[in-house]
Amino acid sequence: MFPQVSRYGWWAALVGIVLGALCLGPGLAPGYILIQDMVFVPDPAFSPFTFGLAGGAPRAVPSDLVVTVLAQVLPASLVQKLVLLGVFALGCAGAALLVPGPLAPRLVAGVFYVWNPYVAERLLMGQWALLLGYAGLPWVVRALARGRLPAVALLPAAVGGFAAMIVTAVTAISLFFGTAGRWKRAGGVVLLLVAFSLPWLVTALTRADGLTGDPVGVDAFAARADGPFGTVVSLLSLGGIWNAWAVPPGFDHPVTAAARLALVLAGLAGFWTALRTTSRDPEGEVVGFGRGLAVGAGVGLVIACLGVTEPGRDLLKGLIGVWSGFAVLRDAQQYLAPLALLAAVGLGMLAARVTARWAAALVLVPLAVVPGLAWGVSGALAAVPYPRSWVEAREIIGADPARGDVLVLPFESYRRFPWNGGRAVLDPAQRFFAVPGREVVVNDSVRVGELVVGAEDSRAKRVAKVLGEPRRLAEEGIRYVVVDAGEQRLPGARLVLDRPELRLYAVESARP
Repeated sequence: MFPQVSRYGWWAALVGIVLGALCLGPGLAPGYILIQDMVFVPDPAFSPFTFGLAGGAPRAVPSDLVVTVLAQVLPASLVQKLVLLGVFALGCAGAALLVPGPLAPRLVAGVFYVWNPYVAERLLMGQWALLLGYAGLPWVVRALARGRLPAVALLPAAVGGFAAMIVTAVTAISLFFGTAGRWKRAGGVVLLLVAFSLPWLVTALTRADGLTGDPVGVDAFAARADGPFGTVVSLLSLGGIWNAWAVPPGFDHPVTAAARLALVLAGLAGFWTALRTTSRDPEGEVVGFGRGLAVGAGVGLVIACLGVTEPGRDLLKGLIGVWSGFAVLRDAQQYLAPLALLAAVGLGMLAARVTARWAAALVLVPLAVVPGLAWGVSGALAAVPYPRSWVEAREIIGADPARGDVLVLPFESYRRFPWNGGRAVLDPAQRFFAVPGREVVVNDSVRVGELVVGAEDSRAKRVAKVLGEPRRLAEEGIRYVVVDAGEQRLPGARLVLDRPELRLYAVESARP
């Protein structure tokens, strides 16, 4: 667990911080990295959305709450940078400590674990909360391998929320397979996993308005080829993200694609060789649970491949039809996390079989195979400031004693702002304009090519039917409407702020 970190772990954490700085690059400048699902805002306020009581499924619970709490004592932009650097430090150190032997082989494992296609594509997806759980995964394995309940080790996944916890749970439960005498502790681990999942689990199950999962998401979020050798090879190479915009440059070249696959296969071979030749490593770390980790990697790969075939997609759609909670399996590529850990440990064990000089050289191989992860993933993770007009609008909304919520137009979940370099980002307005006492209504449906994954928020569905009717909006409890400058105006509403980036309208209620 975290308190028992050897000097190797501290060295690996330092290497992880260096790698994080190399990866983030321009994102370490003043401002906020706003890309896809990565949304941090200045001075965030506690709101129903923070606790998962508004909007779609509570995917940002409790990660938004933790960020909001930390932002009370530190600038939110600094919180974002510390969290991202922490992912690299925690993941590198955790993977390194699972490999026996000297420092160099450990660093091979640590570097690969935080510098691979999975991390690159999930960063471009902005899924920092999932990556936080990914960084904590080797610590969970280490705690279980030492016969301890992973209470502290589960904290990163617990903060990350539902996706991070589900991926961690799949891995943790798989560790008990193939290991005699371990199942008596499995019940305690399951109870611990459920306990850490309660913040989002209770919210999702008790929402009065209910939540639904659109089966269209199975087709939209199914894994796709990000290289020239097909989807299954992309997944085996730890890639295969469904979003073409989240693929780093150069992934489509046959040479780089072959190198990514070869590195993972070498890790699998190294792990298999270690299992066959060693019954238990000198520190009692991972080989004792080696078969279980292999089971977890296999299960994750099978889940990731479900959406590749038509029967697999039909199966997922049927499951979602029975219970919407199975929608957690739609974005199945995220379940490659245990495969990434197994390959990382295997590469470290493989490096331990060569000379120290060669092992030190192997540390640089992951960087050479995925060079596009450097410098903000080729500039995509640049930090930007929010426009002053957004702050002005928030101040007006916060100073108004009249009751009512905020609507954001155009009614799209992902936006491309000129001031953000045109990068697609989940509309930050839902967090930015959530002043105390007001809820921000946005569209939570998602467009993927020609497919549209339907909204999960029942209120958003109602509001969508009356977008151009101020009186009807007032009846739905809307007081303010924030509209991108250049988009449609709102006749019948009072214009209270007109700036180059946005317009702010007040909706007058017909009722006293």
